[in-house]
Amino acid sequence: MTANSRFAVSLHVLAYLAFRRDEAVSSAEIAASVDTHAVVIRRLLSALTKAKLVKATKGAAGGFSLAIDPCEVTLLAVYRAMNPQPDRGLRHFAPNQECPIGAEIESVLDAVFRRARAKMEAELSQISLADLHAQLAAMCSGKK
Repeated sequence: MTANSRFAVSLHVLAYLAFRRDEAVSSAEIAASVDTHAVVIRRLLSALTKAKLVKATKGAAGGFSLAIDPCEVTLLAVYRAMNPQPDRGLRHFAPNQECPIGAEIESVLDAVFRRARAKMEAELSQISLADLHAQLAAMCSGKK
């Protein structure tokens, strides 16, 4: 799963947990909502648990639930939990250093990508899981 889809799917998972707020939810149930395999969801839940956004309860009535109030969960926190060291596409980029463009393009792109990431992170820091939940609740009232 790519970093971009990990972020989007993690937001889906958290939105589902906010929707089912008063209950522990199984990874299989969440996987059904996302339409993917439960193993994929468990991997994401593991990262979200490590980031202290989700808690796991063991036992017959166990499952996953939000660890903190949705108002306190920013999209930036989720983004960072899923992308602790963003790649920006330069990891496997190896231009010809003998070329005048190839010798300088990495530093130019790195600066551009850093500025873009800073703007994106500023925006994500302004949006909470509660904001997503409110938008979804308006569209999904009564659905489970």
